[in-house]
Amino acid sequence: MQLDRNFIEELKARVKLSEVIGRKLRLTRRGREFVALSPFSNEKSPSFTINDDKGFYHCFGCGAHGDVIGFVMRSEGLEFPQAVERLAGVAGMEVPRETPEERARAERQQTLGGAVEFAAKFYEQQLRASSGRHGLDYFKRRGLSDDTMRRFRLGFAPDTRHGLKAALDKAGIPEAIAVEAGLLIKPEDGGHSYDRFRGRVMFPILDRRGQAIAFGGRIIGDGEPKYLNSPETPLFHKGRVLYGLSHAQKVAREKNEIIVVEGYMDVIGLAQAGIANAVAPLGTALTEDQIELLWRMAQEPILCFDGDNAGQRAAARAAERAIPLLKPGLSLRFAWMPRGEDPDSLVRAKGAAGFRAELDRKEPLVDMLWTQVLADRPLDTPERRAGFRKDLSAAVSRIVVKSVAEAYRQEVQRRLDDL
Repeated sequence: MQLDRNFIEELKARVKLSEVIGRKLRLTRRGREFVALSPFSNEKSPSFTINDDKGFYHCFGCGAHGDVIGFVMRSEGLEFPQAVERLAGVAGMEVPRETPEERARAERQQTLGGAVEFAAKFYEQQLRASSGRHGLDYFKRRGLSDDTMRRFRLGFAPDTRHGLKAALDKAGIPEAIAVEAGLLIKPEDGGHSYDRFRGRVMFPILDRRGQAIAFGGRIIGDGEPKYLNSPETPLFHKGRVLYGLSHAQKVAREKNEIIVVEGYMDVIGLAQAGIANAVAPLGTALTEDQIELLWRMAQEPILCFDGDNAGQRAAARAAERAIPLLKPGLSLRFAWMPRGEDPDSLVRAKGAAGFRAELDRKEPLVDMLWTQVLADRPLDTPERRAGFRKDLSAAVSRIVVKSVAEAYRQEVQRRLDDL
């Protein structure tokens, strides 16, 4: 059975190597790795190491080495297709079948990817052309260097209905492909298609491999919406993607730290200041898929929010999403920007050290939960304290993993006793 490479990579991204091996072996953490007695040799001292960051295990005793699929094949005596089936069941994924339809879909995704990549290069070229002067001026006013603009592949969509369309046509890319990729809009009344992005600075949205799959565009001057994202396509599902992850993932894994900010410019501004492990959701609250993706980079992602009411609401939504997903060692932390500042403006005004100073004041999720449930209510009577206790218990009961839920109950009880 021939399986699509993208499916295999997604499968390995969704299943954590240490969790799969930990179901069969007793693991001990040593720094960023785990060790265990090798299942493939008779040893008395553990020489079997598991590295989640690299996605490999290695036995120094017998030389066995491989990824999560290889481990399941060797430990359970399965062939490659059966091992993939087993892991797909763990990950809640459906294995694609080798049918003519599936082959056609894979080929179409490659075709769509080629169209989006062509558009990314087109927008990059336009930024340096006379038509992109306003876009280039905007990025320079925001303090971005030429190197940063090239690294993030920033571009400009000309303020015309047919700029990209004409280039796509000249390159032989069919209109239907460009429409399906979200590059052109085809009116429902059957009229002529036209460019989706016009008069906007362009931020390519890349997958984990660094391939362009979609775009975000910011209007230059007046106009609505201020930010416009590509629609959902076979390539792009915004709830599963984090802006900047292809740049941030290596540093995030090395430091066991990933920073979540609000917008494209926050990610880019921090990277230019030397803080290369920041990502952003795409205009929506963090989804469950994005939280799980963050946990593959670091055990306690740091979420940065503005200190205003909107920031408080965004933090509350993130906490609400995360609480049922909590696992031993995996949580979130919350950092608050000074009122009137965002990460980009703060790092430009005070440098990386100034931003780090705010980040160092980060709060654990349990503090966020406590503050969220308390919500300025008075606790001056037994009834009010009982009501607060009841609401806290209800929030903690949403934690699925029993050991984590019990740890939260103990911490909440300790704090209640101190009131």
